[in-house]
Amino acid sequence: MAENTQTAATPIDAGATQAKRKRWLAIVTAAFTAAGIAYGAYWGLVLRHFQSTDDAYVSGNVVQITPQVSGTVVAIGADDTQFVRAGQLLVQLDQADAKIALDQAEAQLAKTVREVRNLFATSASLEATVEMRQSDLTKANEDLARRDRLASSGAISREEQQHARDAVNSAKSGLQAAQQDLAANHARVDRTTIEDHPDVRNAAAHWRDAYLAYVRTALPAPVAGFVAKRAVQLGQRVSPGAALMAIVPLDQVWVDANFKEPQLVSMRLGQPVKLSADIYGGKVQYHGTVAGFGAGTGSAFAILPAQNATGNWIKIVQRVPVRIALDPQELAAHPLQIGLSMQVEVDTHDGSGERLPQLSQGVPAYSTDVFRLQDRIAEQRVKEIIAANESVSSHVAQSHEHDGAAGDRLARTGRAGPVEGKMVKSAF
Repeated sequence: MAENTQTAATPIDAGATQAKRKRWLAIVTAAFTAAGIAYGAYWGLVLRHFQSTDDAYVSGNVVQITPQVSGTVVAIGADDTQFVRAGQLLVQLDQADAKIALDQAEAQLAKTVREVRNLFATSASLEATVEMRQSDLTKANEDLARRDRLASSGAISREEQQHARDAVNSAKSGLQAAQQDLAANHARVDRTTIEDHPDVRNAAAHWRDAYLAYVRTALPAPVAGFVAKRAVQLGQRVSPGAALMAIVPLDQVWVDANFKEPQLVSMRLGQPVKLSADIYGGKVQYHGTVAGFGAGTGSAFAILPAQNATGNWIKIVQRVPVRIALDPQELAAHPLQIGLSMQVEVDTHDGSGERLPQLSQGVPAYSTDVFRLQDRIAEQRVKEIIAANESVSSHVAQSHEHDGAAGDRLARTGRAGPVEGKMVKSAF
């Protein structure tokens, strides 16, 4: 009797266990389904708007220091890892040859100024000569007129009358010669001053060239930054274009993040970015924005592209560099060095912008004022040299201003006369 009862109970327990198992299986299935739905909803609402990559590295400007003139290195002002400020001396070349050339150019400029000054002074002298020849011609004409009257009455011989005519012709020739000399001199000085005379400007240009060669024997730092890749040595003979060292301004770095092709679909300019550096770990967060997109994939600019006509071709997902600008304050608090690895996450919620906007740079992105001082000093020194050798009296300058256009009239008509003229001054 007991055995029958136990046998009857066994199918009941088995059914209950199976029902319980089905119930738990349904619960687990429902849980996984709910989790999948939740994750799908979370991905659709949140995660799909974030694109991340660990293929990102810090980039920056590497300013090469190269000489513009040949020379021998006599001093080095900075070494690797040192910080230098803009304008600080980095390399000094021997100045002996450049100083000699500069002195020669300065002497030539001074000589040219004095020669041109003499041309202006000669104009006044030739003008006086023309007036004197004009007076001689007037006197000769008056003498001829008197002798013509006397010859008609027989008071003088015809030979004396002929001598008077010869004197008139001689006076005319003398006047024409003086006028031609004056016209030729005017052609060299008309509508100019000593400062903007072509000969003086040419000599000044040679002086500037010698001056720039002289000052370029000193190589200053164009920007503030850290010295890297120093290759120059004392006593080395360097030539223009040789790389001596580099300056890296670490306050101007950015991040180049290489995203896969499918990740670029929703990326736009100006989208916010969160970054972390391997050197600091996840505890330090950087914030930036998408600043631009590369014009091609990384392999497109490689020496050996992934795709070619020789059959060396494999279908792989390409990556495109995306430039990310960093917050300057965060960068100052936690400096980065070029080449460091970064973790990048871009928030693509805002898709209103263009993916490849055609933006033009209105102002220079990078510039330096270190070399502008050389031009200002050269300009000032040229004016000082000219002024030191230019001692033209006021009445000569006024006479030249009056005679500027008179020379043109003289060249056209062959006669001297007062004509109003205008001085044309050009900036040096």
